[in-house]
Amino acid sequence: MAENIAITWRRIPERYRLAGSQCMTCHAKFFPPRKLCPTCRRKGKIESCAFSGKGKIFSLSEVHSAPAGLELEIPYVLAIVQLAEGPKLTTQLVDCREKDVKVGAAVEVVFRRIRSDDPEGLLHYGYKFRLVK
Repeated sequence: MAENIAITWRRIPERYRLAGSQCMTCHAKFFPPRKLCPTCRRKGKIESCAFSGKGKIFSLSEVHSAPAGLELEIPYVLAIVQLAEGPKLTTQLVDCREKDVKVGAAVEVVFRRIRSDDPEGLLHYGYKFRLVK
């Protein structure tokens, strides 16, 4: 499914810089960014923050039946990564197989091609993670 240029442009901070938000009242951090803290429910106390890109694997699974657009990547490892700053996110692990990965293993962010709309369309890049060696 093609993504329009405006949406692609708006998602650059979270996809390219791993940018999120932080509530200055309760100090909770969120990814993707939020405009309202679900804990303290106060507007106007949210600020942008950048994450280090370091984390640990919280959960993982190897995908053998991919959705449309990812058929050429199977099998691939999909994981929930808990960032060093606290938030959890779902991501693809690259350069590994499920047998090489364990829950609690250290990972770091890398930026890779996610997909392209068509042979002459937009190339979408974003974050993925790899094992720290």
